[in-house]
Order: sequence, then structure tokens, then C-alpha cells
Amino acid sequence: MKLHLQNNFISELPADPSEINIPRQVQQAFYSYVLPKKPSNPSLIHASNEVANAIGLSQADILSTDFLNTFSGSTVYPETRPFALCYAGHQFGNWAGQLGDGRAINLTEVVHENRTYTLQLKGSGPTPYSRTADGFAVLRSSIREYLCAEAMHYLGVPTTRSLSLMLSGDQVLRDVLYNGNPAYEKGAIVCRVAPSFIRFGSFELFSSRKDYVNLKLLADFTIKHHFPHIQGEGVGKYLDFFHEVTQTTLNMIVHWQRVGFVHGVMNTDNMSIHGITIDYGPYGWLEDYNSNWTPNTTDRQHKRYRFGNQPEIALWNLYQLANALYPLIQDAKPLETILNTFSTDYEKEYLNMMQNKLGFQIKKEQDAVLILSLTQLLERVETDMTIFFRNLSNVTKKDTATTAFNTIKDAFYNEKDLNETILKDWHDWFENYKIRINEETLSDTERKEQMNRVNPKYVLRNYMAQLCIDDADKGDYSLLNELFEMLKNPYDEQSNFQKWFAKRPDWARDKVGCSMLSCSS
Repeated sequence: MKLHLQNNFISELPADPSEINIPRQVQQAFYSYVLPKKPSNPSLIHASNEVANAIGLSQADILSTDFLNTFSGSTVYPETRPFALCYAGHQFGNWAGQLGDGRAINLTEVVHENRTYTLQLKGSGPTPYSRTADGFAVLRSSIREYLCAEAMHYLGVPTTRSLSLMLSGDQVLRDVLYNGNPAYEKGAIVCRVAPSFIRFGSFELFSSRKDYVNLKLLADFTIKHHFPHIQGEGVGKYLDFFHEVTQTTLNMIVHWQRVGFVHGVMNTDNMSIHGITIDYGPYGWLEDYNSNWTPNTTDRQHKRYRFGNQPEIALWNLYQLANALYPLIQDAKPLETILNTFSTDYEKEYLNMMQNKLGFQIKKEQDAVLILSLTQLLERVETDMTIFFRNLSNVTKKDTATTAFNTIKDAFYNEKDLNETILKDWHDWFENYKIRINEETLSDTERKEQMNRVNPKYVLRNYMAQLCIDDADKGDYSLLNELFEMLKNPYDEQSNFQKWFAKRPDWARDKVGCSMLSCSS
């Protein structure tokens, strides 16, 4: 197994001078060198051939002892020095100070076909940033992270990737519900892959400490290696960088809203400067369309990170990044100008995205009214978001409102909730929708094809992940393999996987792991 190394981060940025691996404050450093804890009996559960190929590895490499040893943390790959990143952040709107990679260790940077990737192990032991935690991860959360990152990629959502999922052979103590009932679970390790793991909080760390030398060093490094097309100098360079981060973040959020994904923990330390989804903890996909839903038990009361609030939180987080970059710019106005365009740009992109979901190739301003009335209707009674939009593509121009309604009614969780008033409103909406699609030049077949390219048939519903976890805990990985293959083609009909195109079963409504989840991993 041969990796083509390119360790820019540790060769160009200052390290923590101490290599003592105990929780502590780390000053004037970007990272701390730390070795993964050797697992007692590692074993490979699953690996992504596509991700392996992207970093220059083959199927034979995946099956090798070197692969097992390197990506379980058993051995350190030659000429590399694993490290944990130091960063800060706002958590649930409150300044948390230094955070850092508490259970993640970066193995190295690699380059393949002119693209650079950072390889990171999650769950490979404690670091100086672990605070009161042990730095390990359990099989339960590792399966969720491994599957979700790949599912998001195939959905077309910007994301980190998953290379491998391994058992450590060790037991890890976790209190799943934070209710004083800890239990031992199987330990696991995921190898995550991204251009880098630099976060909004990386900039917040140095800015909050008034360490402007290292703040500038980080900004210059990030632009040089990850935004090389930004050629300006001085203030203009940093403004161009901030503008691009704003736009890629906006694009990511639009995709989240398109597929019904809720991150659950949109803290600034969980926001990538690449505009990719990182840190899959208590995430979830909407079952019924509910703008107030959050999958995170920690957020149950205030619902800060609920589905409908994700665009606003993204903007709030960008404000924190702007504050962090301000010392390099010394002028709030251009930063405010960029931030002020976020909301108007988001509204345009959201409208365009929803028009595509509804099959409108011809864009009309009045579509916004039809879309608003639809989202309001979807919340009146429990309506499965994925099934509704997927089945909507089967509506034809010749359908009556009643026929069109019958086409999507499988999406309702309880048809008894559809009283006369709601039924009339649905009838009226479909009358307007029928008029609107008859204004389109696309045929019914062409419109269906277009809609099915943006409305997935299959998403990683929480109950599906939980079934997979339950089986894996018994040593059965067949469902994990099945879901992985299905989620690689989420927009295809895949009739052999039809059973997964279904509403959340009643047993999963309130089951732990299927409705809401804690941050425990």
C-alpha cells in the first residue's frame, strides 16, 4: 500500500511544543502531535472502493494488512506524524473557547491526481483536546457517520467522505441518553477524508486570543493551498476568501433543505471552510415535513438547530467567522456587505431549488406563493417529505386535482387526520399545481425525469440506520452492505430495494436512535 504524502499543514504551521497527551490549553499552535491508541484486536467491517481509489489505493490495498494497521491506528504510516487540530467555537450560541479534535486524529495529507486529501481517524483515542472525554467512539455512532457521509455524497450534497469502518476490539463506556445509565459498547474507528478539516472555529481560536500573527498565517495558508485561484493581496484576498466560504456554505444549506437533512449540531466548530458537511453526530432526515424538528436531544428545548432554522444558523455562524477575520481586514463594511447578500442569495437559490423539486423548468416569480402554500400544507398533518416529492413526479398534466392528490396520499402517516378543510386546501393546491405544470413545455415524462434527479427515492432514515446498528452489534453486517449499495444510487428506482421506500414504521416513532439522538458517541 503506497500513499503519496504531502504534509503541508504540519510543515508550514507551528506545532504545540509539548507532546504530553493530557487535556490542557494549547497556546500559539495549530495542532498537537499525538499517536492513535493501538486497538487490541482491530478488524475491517467495510471500506469504500471509490474513496480508496480517490486517494490512490486499490481493492488489493483495502484487503492488505497495511490498510488494516494504518486505518485502525495500530501503526503509524512511514514518514507521517499524526496530529490533532486545535480550534475553538460557539456551541449552541455560546462561546466555548478552545475545543479541538477531542476524538479525531489526522494521520496525514495525501495527493492523488492533483487533488489533496486529509485522512483522519475518528475514535482512535484521547488527545490534548479531549477534555473530560476518552477520545474513543462506539460502533453505533461510527456506523451512522460512515454511512451518512457516503449517502450525502451520492445525494449530491457537499460532504466529507468515509474510507473505512473498523472495530477496535475494545469496549467503550457510554451513557446513551445522559441519564446516569452508562453501559459498555463495541468500540469502532472511522477514517474520514476531506480536503482539510479547517473550520470556522480554527479562525475563531486565534482571533479570540488576539493572536493575529497566527490568524494571518492560517488565512494565508488556507488560501494558498485550498483557494489558490484567489490571487489578490492584502485585504482583498481575505474578503474574496470570506465571500467564497459564504457562497459554498449557502450552497451546502440549500442542498440540506432539498433532501430534508438536519445536521443537529451546527456549532461553529462543526462548520467547514470548504462548505462541506462535517461531524455527523445526532443528524437525521425529516420523516414528516416539520420545520421545527431537530434530531438532537440536547437541543430539544430551544430547537436552535431545527430544520427550518438551518439557513439562519449558517448566517449566524458566518457572522462569527467574519468577526474572527475582522482583525485582518480592519473594516466591517465590506464584511457586512457580503453577509447582507447571504439572505437574498439564499432566497433566490431556495426558490430555484424548490422550483426544480416541483418540476418547473420555466421559472416564475409567482412560484414562491405556490411553494409557501405547499410547505404550510405539508405541516398541517404528518406528511413524509421524501415520499411526497418523489410521488409528485407521477402527477400528469391531464390529472384532475383529485387524481393528483391520490398520487401522493401514501405520504400521509394518518389519513384520518385529513379533515374536510385540509382536503379542500389540498384540492385547491393541486388545481393551481395542475395549471402551473400545463404552462411547462416539458412532457410529463421529461418533467418526471427532471424531478427524479433532485428528489431522492432513498435517504438514510434513522430507523434504517438503527436496524443496521442492531444487526452489526450482533456481528451481522449484511444490512450495512445492503444499505451502502442502495444509498449509492438514491435517485434510481432500484426495485430490488423497494421495501426501503416507505414511511417510518410506528415502532420507530419514539425508539431511541430512530427519532432523536444524543451527542453520545
